[in-house]
Amino acid sequence: MFTYPSIALYLATVNAFYQDGVTHERFPMILPNPKDPTLTRSVQGTDQHGAVHDLRVVEERPLTIYLNSQEIVTAMTIGDHPEYLAIGFLRNQAMLRDDDEITCVDYDADLQVVVVRTSRKTSYEEKMRKKTRTSGCAVGTVFGDMMEGLETLTLPNAELRSSWLYSLSRQINTMPSLYLEAGAIHGTVLCQQDKPLIYMEDVGRHNAVDKVAGWMFQTGSTAADKILYTTGRLTSEMVIKTANMGIPVLASRSGFTAWGVEIAQQLNMTLIGRMRGKRFLCLSGQERLVLDADPETIPDETRASRSSGAK
Repeated sequence: MFTYPSIALYLATVNAFYQDGVTHERFPMILPNPKDPTLTRSVQGTDQHGAVHDLRVVEERPLTIYLNSQEIVTAMTIGDHPEYLAIGFLRNQAMLRDDDEITCVDYDADLQVVVVRTSRKTSYEEKMRKKTRTSGCAVGTVFGDMMEGLETLTLPNAELRSSWLYSLSRQINTMPSLYLEAGAIHGTVLCQQDKPLIYMEDVGRHNAVDKVAGWMFQTGSTAADKILYTTGRLTSEMVIKTANMGIPVLASRSGFTAWGVEIAQQLNMTLIGRMRGKRFLCLSGQERLVLDADPETIPDETRASRSSGAK
């Protein structure tokens, strides 16, 4: 059983780092744990030549999220960081407010249930009647009007240097990850300048983003100076989640959808896609971009890096 008080000391330390203005270089980074035996299992198969192979494959299990006494959704997930996934999902659905006090987070591993409890009484029956199935892997779901509140949202005027993009791409694509271990998974990384801070993975890119959002909510992390990197497509859902988190820059190795670009342009979000080796494309928010690195000086990617999207 996981309960919020068990991480209170950790969160207090994290909050102290931010309040004291300590830089990201001293902040403890959260990375995937590809050797966690609960996240993958071994299966045996036969290839096109008839040879027998042992293969690691990622787990996929249901996690039911409650907000106080109300069941909200059952998500398919690999099973790590369930508390951050639950909090981030609720935050990105606008079911948790910025000023909400979380009094307890209970996780029951046997029942695969997370209960997020708040001091504020909540009831979202009406909002839950309207569901939208999204294009995310493992089938994402959002409740209510996806565009609600975006018309009044103003993203901060942050700077984005191309040298940071090249550095982040090189670091992230060679980090140990479940993707390199077993494939079939997406990653989302919260970054500050050229430093990765939090690296989350899941079978659905929306889950990975929600884990990052949950971590940011719990730690009180600021969003104005952050970059969100995803291995998945830059869809409308990804743009909306990033905007609701207050992050001004969204980047990916993968491509774009038309609606994702349109929403990013409306919000003046800096949208970077097809980040591979020396190349990237910016389709929105170009005024934040500072081209301070010569692409010809950037080395080509090695084979020991993650490809676009999940295997």
